Amino acid sequence: MNEWSVVARQESRDLWIGGRGPVLLFGFSVLLSTITYLAATNRAMNFLEQREAVNLTAQVGLAVGVLLTVVTSADAISGERERGTLEGLLLTPVSRRAIVVGKLATASTMWLGCLVVTLPYLWVLGRGVAGATQAAVLALTVGTLVAVGLGGVGMLFSGWTNSNKTSLACGLLLLLVLFAPTQLPALPKTGFGQLLTRVNPIGSALHYISQVLVSRRPWTHDLSYLAAPVVVAVLVLVVVVAAGPRLVRLTAGSR
Repeated sequence: MNEWSVVARQESRDLWIGGRGPVLLFGFSVLLSTITYLAATNRAMNFLEQREAVNLTAQVGLAVGVLLTVVTSADAISGERERGTLEGLLLTPVSRRAIVVGKLATASTMWLGCLVVTLPYLWVLGRGVAGATQAAVLALTVGTLVAVGLGGVGMLFSGWTNSNKTSLACGLLLLLVLFAPTQLPALPKTGFGQLLTRVNPIGSALHYISQVLVSRRPWTHDLSYLAAPVVVAVLVLVVVVAAGPRLVRLTAGSR
């Protein structure tokens, strides 16, 4: 149990101390600052629109956090193959399953970093409507499920491909396919649209958050929309742990 935490601590130091983690979070903070400024300076904003601004900020934080998590996890193994640093990692006295779990935990810290950056913006936009705390708890709960599930998929791409560009392209393509239906506002209102939203972990997560924050429905009203994020997260974690020895290899797919 301690092996994966050792790997996670070392990988986290490489990511956040002298790595690309702070640079990515800085870029995210600039994007979120722009969105918050535009929302806060809208003079026509009323009570409902303020909740929509909080919902938009929470959804942007979730989307970017998941994106950075997938990018980090997709680079975790294939990137080390190309940089020639995987050999040294394989010589360490830890199991390959521990290496995979530790790297996935490190990739998930990108989502937690995005959440920490998002919290002050939620507080600024949610003052007066009591939506900041609720949005923060929603983002933490729902976003963690989505980030872990899709981050695990990115880890599988990284382990099964020799090229780092291929694994990153697969991860970005997956996000594009999952995010595209969420840009169709009328989709959840149709029968097929509801089914598509429920099986899409990102679409169902965003729909659930908007129902709670904007429509002010209780948390227990649409819990069925969280089925897809939960199933994906659990299933992917099981696959990643089971396939760990085959993922961490000098050549993908070979014994």
